[in-house]
Amino acid sequence: MRIQVESRVKSLEDKTKIPYVVGSKSPTAVAINSASKAGEWIKSKLGMHQELNTKVSPQDLVTDVDKGAEMMIRKLILTHFPNHDILGEEGVAPGATASAAALSKASQSEYLWIVDPIDGTTNFVHGFPFFCVSIALAYRGEVIVGVIYDPIKDEMFVAEKGKGVYIHGNRGEVSKEANLSDSVIGVGFNPDREFGLPTNMKGINALASTTRSLRAGGSAALHLAYVAIGRLSGYYEVGLNAWDIAAGALMVAESGGIVTDTVGKPYDIGVHHVVASNGKIHAELLETIKAANATGIA
Repeated sequence: MRIQVESRVKSLEDKTKIPYVVGSKSPTAVAINSASKAGEWIKSKLGMHQELNTKVSPQDLVTDVDKGAEMMIRKLILTHFPNHDILGEEGVAPGATASAAALSKASQSEYLWIVDPIDGTTNFVHGFPFFCVSIALAYRGEVIVGVIYDPIKDEMFVAEKGKGVYIHGNRGEVSKEANLSDSVIGVGFNPDREFGLPTNMKGINALASTTRSLRAGGSAALHLAYVAIGRLSGYYEVGLNAWDIAAGALMVAESGGIVTDTVGKPYDIGVHHVVASNGKIHAELLETIKAANATGIA
């Protein structure tokens, strides 16, 4: 496993480099290494979790594996960057208010790592093979590195600001659909039953009749990675958090796509309601969501 990870890091470092280097390791190398190691450990625990709890609703799950993976990632990052700050999903109390407070405090950091140890925990719990590790690094509030690792498919997505997005060293590009009617759009069934899910359902109902098809895999980060490499034309969901979006949003932008909030304002790490696309269908996608009163923004 060590040889495999080191080989992957070296290959991707050769293709994507940024000047934010401390010691012998770049942030990208550390993110790739952390995602690889955590992902392989998560995969080894599939069907073997020992604790299962809920957060904002009975549908919002967390396991001992989520917590263990985040602890592993934190240790790996802090070994190389002890002065950097980390915002991890499992280190924040459940609920939108707690998430907003944690992000507000963390956004003052010069270097902030944004970590979702398992994006798609419900899938992990049920053995549905669509979940990932998502790691991003923001410098003064701007995301500069994004890594998403799917341990089931062994697919590593890597982006650096200004350097493009890569999957196993191959450059990724967004899809070429020019019309919403020809597009496949990713959507989500948000676990927040009071606000997130009802709002998303309005958007889903509208998109179901205006797109070629919809896909709801259950991982925001993987959906965004798929937009970045052209597997999806776009993605829409209301009620997300920084750790769901940060790495994937950079990937979409670096592959030629567009990421905004649901009313068209440019993405930043405080966005909770997101629309990502190949760029060509973005205006039409926003218009459809707005007409359905599904932006989630008053």
